[in-house]
Formats: sequence, C-alpha cells, structure tokens
Amino acid sequence: MRPWLKRTLIGVFGASALFGGFAAWSQHPHGFGRWESMSEADVARFKSRAIDHATRRLDLDAVQQARLGVLIDTLQQQRQALRGSADPRAQFQALMGDGTFDRWHAQDLINSKLASVREGSPKLVAAVGDFYDSLRPEQQRQVRDFLQQRHGPWS
Repeated sequence: MRPWLKRTLIGVFGASALFGGFAAWSQHPHGFGRWESMSEADVARFKSRAIDHATRRLDLDAVQQARLGVLIDTLQQQRQALRGSADPRAQFQALMGDGTFDRWHAQDLINSKLASVREGSPKLVAAVGDFYDSLRPEQQRQVRDFLQQRHGPWS
C-alpha cells in the first residue's frame, strides 16, 4: 500500500473515531443530566445517591441523613420555584418578539424570580443550618475543607 494512501486512511479512520466519540459523549446524559430534564424518579434516585455518598464520606447517622434529605428537598423546591412553570428560553424569546426589547415584562420577570427567592430563602437557610449544626465538629471540618477545594471544570 502506498504511504500517502495509508496515511490518508489512518487519518480518516482516526478523525471518524474521534468525532464519533464526541458525538456519543455529547448525547450521553452524564449521570442524571440536567435538573430540569429529571423526572420525579430521577430526582429520588439522585437524592438517594447524594445521601449515600455523603453518608460514606462524612459517616452520617440517621438524624443527619434525614436532615440532609430535607436540605436536598428544600433545594429542589427552591430551584423549581425559581425556574417556574414556563420554559425560560420561551420567556426570554417572548421579550424580544417584536423589534424592541420589552423592558417592562423583563423587569416583571426579574421581580417574580426575586420574589420566589425571597419567599423560599428562609426555609433554605434553616435547612442548611439544621443540617450543618447537626454535624459533629470533625464532620463540620470535613465540609469546610471540601468547600475550600475547587470543583468543576472552570474552577
């Protein structure tokens, strides 16, 4: 086989394998996927896995596990309240429906989001405080150390 043909075939095969891998990776939900696409069963599975993971890492007792469950439920409720029932993309596109940006409705949308945060934040703060205060000092230190570390691809 001629060297240029061999190189071309290897290059085409390598590129197709690379792009095929990227395509497969981009379609995979990576664990549970995004919160808004999760069903109730997925949310329950996520909650169970999160509690199990925290229990293993922090050696949580039953009371601490229950408080962590309340915290996760409160976070999900706050997230749902902030997101609302409508599609955020459709709401934003509606603001630009005409030739101009609808400032009045944009401010109204922002005010409704802020109101949902104001209404839900006391319960969320209480749930975080109840969980954190139920931890033993060495568990609290582990949580603080975990928060000191950088997580995620852009950290």
